[in-house]
Amino acid sequence: MVYNTTFAFRPLCTWIGTRTVRPSPSLRSFTHSWDTLTAFSRSYATGSLQSSSHGKPKSTDSVKVAFPDSPVFVADPRELEISSTSTGANKIDWTTSFYGIAKAPFPKEISEVLMSPVDPADVEVKPDGLIYLPEIKYRRILNRAFGPGGWGLAPRGPHTVGPSNISREYALVCLGRFVAQARGEQDYFNKEGIATAAEGCKSNALMRCCKDLGIASELWDPVFVRAFKERYGVMEMAEHVTRKTKKLVWRRKDRNIEYPYRKATTK
Repeated sequence: MVYNTTFAFRPLCTWIGTRTVRPSPSLRSFTHSWDTLTAFSRSYATGSLQSSSHGKPKSTDSVKVAFPDSPVFVADPRELEISSTSTGANKIDWTTSFYGIAKAPFPKEISEVLMSPVDPADVEVKPDGLIYLPEIKYRRILNRAFGPGGWGLAPRGPHTVGPSNISREYALVCLGRFVAQARGEQDYFNKEGIATAAEGCKSNALMRCCKDLGIASELWDPVFVRAFKERYGVMEMAEHVTRKTKKLVWRRKDRNIEYPYRKATTK
């Protein structure tokens, strides 16, 4: 048999003939508490939960219930307004999400910063002839385009550590939108250098992600590479400082050969 608990346990005035037996003050307090509890239960079951203050019911928009057995608390209406109109970025898991990919072009002023021609003075030349832009230059371009805090690298998984190499996948997120994904890598020579190699791995991923934004895209253009090395680079014989071996290395015309090489002496 199912009992209606709303009335089964509610202390009511008992009428005996024309005489009324009224409850004591403590009993009336219990009655008020029970009324509040049953009203809450009924409202929760029907989805019309309300919170009252000074006898005036508040809108259900200002009440949050995380779980059925959790306490009810009144939220700041401004907070609810922000959360209801937000894009849901606070719920995005950037370890897997591609939110905002190819949604729309960035504004013209941002695109002009990203795709501006690379300054030849910023380009470096490795001894093997590879030209590159230092990673700090990429960060400065991103800061000019999106502002500090307007972009970031989100790890897409754990580090992969080999005997002499470490790598990790990263996603580049700009203004709350997925832009690119790349795996960065870095060699290391001993276990003590893994932490430094992990930072180099992140910078390498950033450089690769920036290709999708057109940053320093000339460095992957064979025509530009050949023209740059012909104008700004030179190849000459160098000697390894410790091994005393000699080889041809590249350098910028306005720079000296860097360690661990030095200009070979002629006899």
